[in-house]
Amino acid sequence: MEESEFSDKIYAENGAEEDNEAEDLIWSTEEIDAISALFDRPMRQKPLKPPNPTRQRALPLPLPHKTRLPVAPAPKQHVRLAARAGLSSRASVSDQVRKFLLGIAREIAALPPEHDVSTVLDRWARFLRKGSLSLTIRELGHMGLPERALQTLCWAQRQKAVPLFPDDRVLASAIEVLARFDQLQVESALEQCVPTASRAVLEAMASGFIRAGKVDRVRKVLELARINNRTLHPSIYVKLMLEATRTPEGYGLAAALVDELGERPDLELRPQDCTAVMKVCIKLQRYAAVDSLFSWFRESSGSPIVVMYTTVIHSRCRDGRHREALSLVWEMEQAGRLLDLPAYRVIVKLCVALQDPERALRYLSRMKEAGFIPTGDMYDSLIEGYLADGRLAKCRQLIRDAKSAGVKLDRRLLSRLSEIGGRHP
Repeated sequence: MEESEFSDKIYAENGAEEDNEAEDLIWSTEEIDAISALFDRPMRQKPLKPPNPTRQRALPLPLPHKTRLPVAPAPKQHVRLAARAGLSSRASVSDQVRKFLLGIAREIAALPPEHDVSTVLDRWARFLRKGSLSLTIRELGHMGLPERALQTLCWAQRQKAVPLFPDDRVLASAIEVLARFDQLQVESALEQCVPTASRAVLEAMASGFIRAGKVDRVRKVLELARINNRTLHPSIYVKLMLEATRTPEGYGLAAALVDELGERPDLELRPQDCTAVMKVCIKLQRYAAVDSLFSWFRESSGSPIVVMYTTVIHSRCRDGRHREALSLVWEMEQAGRLLDLPAYRVIVKLCVALQDPERALRYLSRMKEAGFIPTGDMYDSLIEGYLADGRLAKCRQLIRDAKSAGVKLDRRLLSRLSEIGGRHP
C-alpha cells in the first residue's frame, strides 16, 4: 500500500472515531429541559437563627505589636521614589549636557578674531554627537555671532572620525541664525532649495527671515512650498501674520494668511498661536473669524485659557456685542479661571460700556484684593461712567484713590470735570 493511501486511511479512521464520540456527546431535548429546570428552581435557604446572647463572647483586644504600621514604605512608594530618582538623574544629565554645549559657545565667543573655531571644537570633538552643535550654533546666534555659527557648521561638515554631518538639526540652526542676520543670500536658489530641503530646514529659514523682518522672502518661501506640495507648521503663518500687522501696509498679507490657514484641513494650533491669530483678526476687524476660532478651539482642544477668554471678550466689545461679551465673562468665572490684569481691564471697560459702573467698581475692588494695581485707563473708564450718570462725588472719590495709588489720570478728563463743576482735589 502506498504512503498516501495509508495516510488517507488513518485520517478516515480517526475521523470516524471522532464522529462517534461527537454522537455520544449530543444531548436530547428532554435532557436539556431537565437540566434547565434545575436552574429555574429556586434554591432552598436555611433560615438564619437569632443570636443567643448568653453564648456571645467579647472579642479579644488586638495586640499592640500587631497593629503597628510597617516602617518601610509600601512597594508602590518604592516604585515612585525610584521613578523620581530616575527622572531627576536624567534631568541632571541633560542639564550638564546643555551647560557643556553652551560653554563651548562661550569659549568660541571669547576667541580672538584671527582664531578659527577649530581651536575650541577640536578639543571637544570626541564628546560630540550628531545634533549636539545645534544648541551651540543657536547660542552663537543669541550672542550676535553669525560668522562663528557658520564656521561651526563648516567644521562639523569636515569631521570624518566622528561623523557629525549631514544633520538637519545643525543645518536648521545655522540657517535660522544666518537668515536672522540677513546673511543668507538664497533669493536665486529658493526654487531649487524648497523642493529638496527638509521641513525643519524650511521652517528654520522662514523663522529667521521673519525675525529679520524680511516679510517678502518668507512669503516667497511659503508660495514655493505650496506649489511643491510642501506643508509648513501653522506657527510659521502665525509669526508672519504678527510681523505683517506691525504696519498697516501688511494688513492685506495678514488677511490672505488667515484665509490660507483656515483652508488647511490639518490645522493644529497651540493655545498661544490661536490667541495670536485672534489678535490679528481683531486688528483686521474680522470679529466673526475670532468667534469661529474660539468655537473650533473649544471643540478640538478643550477648555480655553484666561488669555483666550480675554481676547474674545475684547473682540466682542470692539464689535459692539457687549451682552455676548458679558456672558463669556460669566462662563470664564464658572470655569474657575483666575483673572489676570488684562482680564480685569477688559471687564471693567465692558461694564462701563454696559452703563453699569457699580459692577465695574466691584471688579476693581476684587482686583485690588487679588494684589493687582489698577491702571490709569481703568480709573479713566470708571470716572467717565460715573460722570455720565452725573455722580460727581463718586468721580472725586475715584480721583483721590488714583492719586493715593500714584496712578496718573487723563488730563482732558480732569479738565472736563473742572468745567462741569466737579473740582477735583
